Amino acid sequence: MAKKKPDLAGIIPAIVLPMTEDYRCDEATLRDYVDWIVPQGIKALAIDTDAGEGPHLGNDEKLRILDVVVKKVGGRVPVVCGVGAPYTAAAVDFAKAARDTGADAFLCFPITAFRGATGRDPVILNYHEALAKVGVPMIIFTLQPDLGGVDYPPETLTALVEIDEVCAIKEATFDALKYVQTLAHLNSLPKHITLLTGNDNFIYESFVLGGEGALIGFGAIATRLQVDMLEAARAKRFDEAARLNDLLMPLVNACFGKPVRDYRARIKEGLVMQGVLKNAVVRPPLLPVDDAARTQVRKALAHAGLL
Repeated sequence: MAKKKPDLAGIIPAIVLPMTEDYRCDEATLRDYVDWIVPQGIKALAIDTDAGEGPHLGNDEKLRILDVVVKKVGGRVPVVCGVGAPYTAAAVDFAKAARDTGADAFLCFPITAFRGATGRDPVILNYHEALAKVGVPMIIFTLQPDLGGVDYPPETLTALVEIDEVCAIKEATFDALKYVQTLAHLNSLPKHITLLTGNDNFIYESFVLGGEGALIGFGAIATRLQVDMLEAARAKRFDEAARLNDLLMPLVNACFGKPVRDYRARIKEGLVMQGVLKNAVVRPPLLPVDDAARTQVRKALAHAGLL
């Protein structure tokens, strides 16, 4: 029996993964982190994503993290699990295990086989149709190439939206023009799906342009301010939303400057400064950031009133 499609219109933090000094999941801190972030007005919680170092985790670890989070969340919000594998059968096998562990929705990562897509691309469609048979609501995902992603052609996007289990899209091309074009294309289709921005460096603008929420790594920190900013934008209180954006932008820039891959370590540093995490350990090949980056994060947190 297929799972009910959750309401995903809101802020969905893709949380970072607390780790011990030997690069294992710190389960106790993860539980505390979940309890810290869930009451902040979020719509759902995303795990095993890029922000949560999903590409650097084994499947057993991902499922254990999912189990810990699902039990700790206790139904307070839906839990979205990142799904991606180098080939279709492996993705389906993991998706089935994630479904049985309690995932409420999947975030379907673009994989390397999708690159070079044109028109109505059968490789992309067949992969998503196979995942849809698992019976769990799906968030499709366009992602900037710097993070290993793919931008789906309009014909492919149209066909993906037609898949019954597809209920939302994370648009993370980090390109304002492509975002506007995707929004216009989605609005032209008969079926509505929720548009979630994944563009951490123009969150406010995404909301003003019509985005219904955000599924972002930046949601792992400064969460309540982002919830408030979305609520203000929805109510067309754009002066208030812009003021909140001004508070947040130094922290966005501190976390998502080049190289973008360091954003996980920078967010963890910020959460350590706030007393949410015990350390900022990331798993190699990712590396810790230097003192200059820590100073920038600290100043940005102070600017936002979060220290």
